[in-house]
Amino acid sequence: MEIKAAMAATPQQANKTLKRLSQMLDLAVKLQWRTDNPVKAVDRFSSATEGFHSWDEGEISRFYEVHPLGSPAHICMTLMLYTGAAKVDAVKLGPANVKDGRIEYRRQKTQKNPSGILVSLPIHPALATALAARPVTFTYLETGQNKARSRKGLGTSMRKWCDAAGLPLCSSHGLRKAICRRIAEAGGTPYEIMAVSGHVTLSMAQKYCETFGRREMADTAFSRLDGTKNEQNLTNHPKRFVK
Repeated sequence: MEIKAAMAATPQQANKTLKRLSQMLDLAVKLQWRTDNPVKAVDRFSSATEGFHSWDEGEISRFYEVHPLGSPAHICMTLMLYTGAAKVDAVKLGPANVKDGRIEYRRQKTQKNPSGILVSLPIHPALATALAARPVTFTYLETGQNKARSRKGLGTSMRKWCDAAGLPLCSSHGLRKAICRRIAEAGGTPYEIMAVSGHVTLSMAQKYCETFGRREMADTAFSRLDGTKNEQNLTNHPKRFVK
């Protein structure tokens, strides 16, 4: 409780700290160093933020206007947008991950779990074009010296590329959210989102559908109202109005 109170000015960071402490104490219990995990009894700060900004279509178009086909920024944008890979996974992707016309990898966040999910994605035509325009020897996001790009280095580069395009709210993680948004807006199910993003829990994928799929669901709902007498027949009228 004291740690939480001391970090009240930064609730998001406080929640992350409590999460890490809880994981550490879970390990302590497993190793029989403790008999309980007191952090589990501490409520997290409520959060009104939606996290990283999800790129909209205008922002995606603007980025491509500034960073043309063949540039490091273009391939980075396209790879992350059409795989949904996190930075730590995106920097490792390369020709070795292509099998039978698909990009396959295991998320670092889940690969240590025996039941870790294999992400297997068809290569989108836009991604195929971007990959063909920038031949590599090692990984798709390798540096000009043909060395693997680090996760931190990728984040720094994306920040510079976004700023150059006048997109201060955009980030690499927002691209992961953007592909989930696109799937939700296209009427995709939470399970389809999970298959692309590699999420292992339904709640996060469901959130994308609830947040970004409402407009399309409303259109579908209204398409069922055809303006004919069928609409009236759907209503349970009081007996005195039946005739």
